Amino acid sequence: MKAQTPAEGILLHKDFGDSRFYTVPCDCCSSDCVHDVCVEADDVGVTVITYTTQKTNWWSRNRWQVLWELVTKGYVKYEASIIMTAQQAYNYAAVLQSASRDVETFRKQRKEKNGTAQ
Repeated sequence: MKAQTPAEGILLHKDFGDSRFYTVPCDCCSSDCVHDVCVEADDVGVTVITYTTQKTNWWSRNRWQVLWELVTKGYVKYEASIIMTAQQAYNYAAVLQSASRDVETFRKQRKEKNGTAQ
């Protein structure tokens, strides 16, 4: 299996050089499962951030139980999932690899440029 260009199931929204923003839809076609991915480079390294719609098992707990968990533990457990085809998962991995490599290269070039200018 080879990574595709354009990649099935991976949408590039913005490329700012030191950061790229992607949307990854779920194979179930529900907009509730979609997650957004940001790959960015800063002075320390490369960071991958995922944004999802978090869900909890509301059908087995009421809001007072969730509130009590938040008050007593300081957090509430949530879950997020996404269903991908094999090709989409392969493309997702390839996009993360190439985006991480590219933003790191951009970061190093910017650092060298700023270092020689001072």
